[in-house]
This record gives sequence, C-alpha cells and structure tokens, in this order.
Amino acid sequence: MKFKKEKGTLEELVLEIQKGDLEKQNELIEQYKPFIAKTVSSVCKRYIDEQDDEFSIGLIAFNEAIEKYSIDKGSSLLSFAELIIKRKVIDYIRKESKNQTTINFERLDQEGEEHSQSKIEANLSIDEYNRFIEQAQRKEEILYYRKVLKEFGLSFEELIEQSPKHMDARKNAIKVAKALIENEDLKELFFKKKKLPIKQLEKIVSVSRKTIERNRKYIVSMAIILAGDYVYLKEYIKGVLES
Repeated sequence: MKFKKEKGTLEELVLEIQKGDLEKQNELIEQYKPFIAKTVSSVCKRYIDEQDDEFSIGLIAFNEAIEKYSIDKGSSLLSFAELIIKRKVIDYIRKESKNQTTINFERLDQEGEEHSQSKIEANLSIDEYNRFIEQAQRKEEILYYRKVLKEFGLSFEELIEQSPKHMDARKNAIKVAKALIENEDLKELFFKKKKLPIKQLEKIVSVSRKTIERNRKYIVSMAIILAGDYVYLKEYIKGVLES
C-alpha cells in the first residue's frame, strides 16, 4: 500500500494512526525506511543500511515522531521526524563514545600513574567531542526551527533584528507567549491559522494590544518554542526569564 504525498495527506494519516491503527503505522514505517536511512546516514556521514544499529535507532525515532506529532510541531511530519531521528542518533553516538571512554579509562588506571598525562589528554579530547556533539544538536534544532518559522511567514534573521531591545520587554513578550500556549483553544487557533490571535489574547493578558502588536513577531517565535521540542532554544527563554 502506497500513501499519497499531497500536502496534508501524510499528516492526516498520522493523526488516524494515533487513534490506534497499527496496520497503517507499520505500513507507513515500512514505506519511509529509505527516508530514515538517508536521515541517519546524514548524521553518521556514511552509508547506513537496515543491519546497522544506528538504523534501528532511527526506526524507533521515526515511530516516536509518528506518536508525538501534532499540529503544533509544524505542518510537516517529515521535518519533525528528521529532527527527532537526528537527535536520537546523535545521543546514541554520544553514549557509545562515553562507553568506549570508560573502557579506555579503566585500561589507563590499570597501567599506572605514569599514564596520568594520557588520561588528561583523553579528558580534553572527550570535552571537545561533547562540544562538537552539542553543536550538532543545536544546529539541527535551529534548522528545524527555521522551517517552522517560515510557515508563519518569519525568518530567523528577521527575528534577531526585531527582538525587543530591552530585557523587560522580552520578558513581557515571553509571558504573553506562555499565556497563549497554556490556553488550549488559543494555541490550537494559533497553529491552525499561523498567526497571533491578538483580539482574543489581549483579554487574558495584562499587556496592551499596542504592545502585543509591536512585539507580534517575537511573541510568535517564542510561542513556537514553548509549544515545541526545542531543548536548546528553551534554555534561551529560561535565561531571559531568570535574568
């Protein structure tokens, strides 16, 4: 069975699968194995087939994306799935590297103190590797965020330029975004219409309509982060609120 790929069809199918249609779920996973392998290969920088452990991680991640997908993840299931697959594979690579490091450390300890310098160098190497992995995760998250912003007619560069200059203004805008996401009706309307429901929003926040309109793009961008699977970007919001 082949599923049509017209816009909306795949996402509607996933919503049906989430109601308990395991047969369609298995068929969908089978059909998108090439997509999974390609996505995993892009992380591993080598050809990946179904016998590789990394492919199994990707398969599990794709299934997770099917189960977690909702309208607030963006209009594209595949973009969301790509983020989840890459994140899980990167986590797997990090854990495998950590396990190998533990083995190496045990060997170094057994060989004696004269190798302490080698252990220090190994530690430095691990720190560099972890920084590299974290940078890769941040990059994939921002690439996905860019795609979702585009659905709302926004760009990442535009967001940077039009962010409120004052910290208090940023905090207030984030609080408005938080109120929006915590209201299920407004949240659904926001992601369905792809625009800020200003009229309804001003009734539930202690901020003027003029202020909401002035900071509209920033509020939209923060609401997307608050509602989505953004590990690193949510750290930014936390940092603003705690400053």
